[in-house]
Amino acid sequence: MLQDKVEKLLKEALEENNSLFLISLEVNPSNNHISVIIDGDQGVSVNDCIAVSRQIEHNLDREEVDFSLEVSSAGVSEPLRLPRQYRKNIGRKVKIKTTSETIEGDLSQATEQDITLNWKTREPKPVGKGKHTVEKEAVIPYSEIVEAKVIITF
Repeated sequence: MLQDKVEKLLKEALEENNSLFLISLEVNPSNNHISVIIDGDQGVSVNDCIAVSRQIEHNLDREEVDFSLEVSSAGVSEPLRLPRQYRKNIGRKVKIKTTSETIEGDLSQATEQDITLNWKTREPKPVGKGKHTVEKEAVIPYSEIVEAKVIITF
């Protein structure tokens, strides 16, 4: 099956450059289009995409199946999906939608089970009038994250 062959070739390509990792692999039902999205601990270059593409394309027989192949990097507007992507973005500002709320904060930690966010907010003073700045921290399990995106600031 084409999907199995592509997965094997993709695994080999990613083993050659272990800073790269797979985000998604899609082979359409008619086996004529393969779409691969990769990411890397230090980002993904055009040459990385070319190397992965060649590893797949040069080892599949077009006589057996005619296909188009697209290898791309995870875009900056793409949501984070894997713990490795969260670890890569430690120190950056992220927007996390959970099952119950949306939080924007600095990603300070990422384990295999959860992430830790830190942010500042203005809250009413416990005594008297006015507000004061409070530092908050939340540990959020991946299972509660509906969507997570890095906030790009210029």
